Amino acid sequence: MPSIKIPTPLRPYTEGKQIISIEGETVGEALSFLLSLHPELKEHFYKEDGQLSRFANIFLGNKHIITLQDLETPLLEEDILRIIPSIAGGIDL
Repeated sequence: MPSIKIPTPLRPYTEGKQIISIEGETVGEALSFLLSLHPELKEHFYKEDGQLSRFANIFLGNKHIITLQDLETPLLEEDILRIIPSIAGGIDL
């Protein structure tokens, strides 16, 4: 069964879980399954119009899913998805 690694800032929404086993044959199905377990995460992944947020950095191995087949990227049983939080802010120098 594929799994997804939850970064520290999102763990309050997953009852502190770091790794969650997920069901789904594609990244999109896996995210839907994750959100069925932890609906509070939805605002961190999707915009109001239902599209995946540009701040949702989801990796399969060392590749961002947008460089693969995005939400249609197929998953294997042993795959691990990783969420990498966006970092924003700072000052112009």
